[in-house]
Amino acid sequence: MKNLKNLKFESKAIHAGLDDEKHGATNVPIYLSSAFAYETPEELSEVFQGKRYGHIYSRISNPTVSALEKRINSLENGVASIAVGSGMAAINTAIQAIVGSGDHIVASKSIFGGTTHLFEDVLSRINIEVSFIDPLNEEEIKAAIKENTQLIFVETIGNPKLDICNIDSVSKLAEEAGIPLIVDATLTPPSIFNGKEQGASVVIHSSTKYMSGSGNVVGGVLTDTGNFKWKTCKSKHIQKIAKRFGNLAFIGAVRSDVTNVGNIASPFHASLLLSGLETLSLRVERHCQNAMNLASFLEVMGLTVSYPGLSNHPERELVESQFNGMGGGMLTLRLGSKAACFKFISKLNIAKNLANLGDMKTLVIHPASTIYLGFDEKLKEEAGVYDDLIRVSVGCEHIDDIIADFKQALYEV
Repeated sequence: MKNLKNLKFESKAIHAGLDDEKHGATNVPIYLSSAFAYETPEELSEVFQGKRYGHIYSRISNPTVSALEKRINSLENGVASIAVGSGMAAINTAIQAIVGSGDHIVASKSIFGGTTHLFEDVLSRINIEVSFIDPLNEEEIKAAIKENTQLIFVETIGNPKLDICNIDSVSKLAEEAGIPLIVDATLTPPSIFNGKEQGASVVIHSSTKYMSGSGNVVGGVLTDTGNFKWKTCKSKHIQKIAKRFGNLAFIGAVRSDVTNVGNIASPFHASLLLSGLETLSLRVERHCQNAMNLASFLEVMGLTVSYPGLSNHPERELVESQFNGMGGGMLTLRLGSKAACFKFISKLNIAKNLANLGDMKTLVIHPASTIYLGFDEKLKEEAGVYDDLIRVSVGCEHIDDIIADFKQALYEV
């Protein structure tokens, strides 16, 4: 592979990770092989010992998946990226690589419902405590950090609250405490958000979303940005691995956990994601433009709409400094009642009613009766979930068609 270091983002999204000098293929082949053969037992033994580069078993590594990891790491300007089976697998793997029984986490109140469930109901069963904080309140974050706190976890944009965390500021708090900052940047793909520059230690994406763009993949990825010195990490598990891997201890821990637990990425899905990444920058730009135009239309109609790109959004200035002026592809709409929301969704023609986001298609969902079903009222309110709220992931259709669809559905409400 020729040196791609000086290429711009859009070029790296097309070329990084492609290395097929033998056959000259311009797309990464799909290696649907569970294991990989070697001519001699000495060669295979050397790969097991780490003396020779090679793939052993696709639960450990696979050439197609490795190509995806290299491409994403190139886009993130990180130390290394690891692809896994889903966004939730990426979060869980990152957390459990650092945190153990008796440890503590500080996390945003306005994170995705599935992540809240992981923190509240799953990690608590293995004696991991989580303190939920307002990610915009620095004093609250400081007060929540304890002696046994191992990390801070936030989202770039809350889902579906749409509050924007000042990553640079929170990263400084994490640095003062000597702990890593893990950032879920799913709503802000690397074409508009550079986690390394903003101070994040680890950046996570549900690659199911914008990285894919076509709604045909479930995947996740985590990237060590190189900002955190893992040799100084308070985690006993990381300290143990750092004796061998030094500042690559986090990647070593994650790779070991992925290998042993089986949170692997499918080579077929990796291939689809490699294709999706080629158009990521173009698609995200259209998502953001369409979301801004739809939000402006809804605002003019006098409706209660929230979108980070609108001038009245409380963190509008952070959109400029963190996301290159792009407010993302998601907005929320409040219609006054659950019944009105259900009626509106039922009348839509183009927009699809389903539990996903970041698709080329416009997607809508009523979070209170789906993703947050069963959550107590306090948790829902802190996450920005109300009975009269609809979450809209604005797609890449022509904006005139999106607006026309919403307009006709609103007239029926």
